[in-house]
Amino acid sequence: MASINLIDSFSEFKEAESIDRPTLIKVLEDVFKTMLRKKHTTDENFDVIVNDQTGDLEIFHRREIVADDAIENPLAQVGISEAQKVDDSLEIGEEFYEAVDVTDFGRRAVLAAKQTLAGRIAELKKNVLVKKYSEREGEIITGEVYQMWKKEIMLLDEEGNELILPKTDQIPTDYFKKGENVRAVVKKVEMRGANPVIILSRTHPTFLEKLLENEVPEIMDGLIKIIKIVREPGERAKVAVESYDDRIDPVGACVGMKGSRIHGIVRELKNENIDIINWTTNIQLLLQRSLTPAKITSMKLDMDNKYAEISMKPDQVSLAIGKKGVNIKLAQELTGFEIEVYRDDITEQEFDIDLNEFSDEIDQWVIDILKKVGCDTGRSVLALTDEELIRRTDLEDETIADVKRVLSAEFTDEA
Repeated sequence: MASINLIDSFSEFKEAESIDRPTLIKVLEDVFKTMLRKKHTTDENFDVIVNDQTGDLEIFHRREIVADDAIENPLAQVGISEAQKVDDSLEIGEEFYEAVDVTDFGRRAVLAAKQTLAGRIAELKKNVLVKKYSEREGEIITGEVYQMWKKEIMLLDEEGNELILPKTDQIPTDYFKKGENVRAVVKKVEMRGANPVIILSRTHPTFLEKLLENEVPEIMDGLIKIIKIVREPGERAKVAVESYDDRIDPVGACVGMKGSRIHGIVRELKNENIDIINWTTNIQLLLQRSLTPAKITSMKLDMDNKYAEISMKPDQVSLAIGKKGVNIKLAQELTGFEIEVYRDDITEQEFDIDLNEFSDEIDQWVIDILKKVGCDTGRSVLALTDEELIRRTDLEDETIADVKRVLSAEFTDEA
């Protein structure tokens, strides 16, 4: 019985472990049925059998036994005398099975079959790869750096599939070495010519979202929901979260005790600053939170045009804008409002005088005591009541009265 061992002869069959066996068997059968049709114009009376354990392939020619002078179709019928040469117990009307030697097809036909099989299996592997990674879009995977180019890095997954991490999807401070394991999110699967390419990203907001899911069980359990993430990779990110359980503080849960949960994510993102804020439908409060760490004093909103005019103390403006304007840019993306930041009008609060300037009228030891309780300037002392100053400093009533008299006279003169 002639056979051909496909595990040895068709290496693609052996290597295509990602393709399920029934599909492979079907492909193999189709390839050889095609070869039969080319030779005999039909495969109707042929059975192609593949052993899924050994990879052996056998082809049988199946014909009906008829009288020697009744043969009308040699492909479908065989004479009784020829059949009985093989098995003398056979009779007219029975089926006669004869093994087909694959080498009878000729070397060229077998080589063509191998090439066709290789092409079909390669196509199947592509389809399996596309399906696998299309279903994993948005998931974090780990790949090993295999090759580095100027515009992208090639990584290999655990099955040896090629993954691409473009330069534009790398954090600006990312630096990788060959053989290093890199975590990234599956961004998309695209075709380059006829080949599927799996594109990864470390800058996409989904990467941060999945990192938070991994670190914060409450997010995975659905108790905390991430409403929106905006990022300037490597610089800053703002994450708006909401809790579905009144007993859970979403910000505290995401940050963790002493920052235990967020620190690992910050390290993964190359020290990217991450602001976790409570989501709210109150736009004024959301704007205020989105400009963290700056503090605002007042705002005017144009809800129709989604425009916010925000005022704050001069020392808070730079915090609101942030390095290279990143903080205010992210706040705008998070809230959907165009934000203009203004310094507060010059007020009396800006005309303040350090207490040391009054050392010729106030004893230095009194100034030192006042500074120890946080009163560094004239106006900071005048802002407190006599009772509050006495309680904090343990100074005598008369001393407090003298200090206030000196300071009041100075600021009255300024006015």
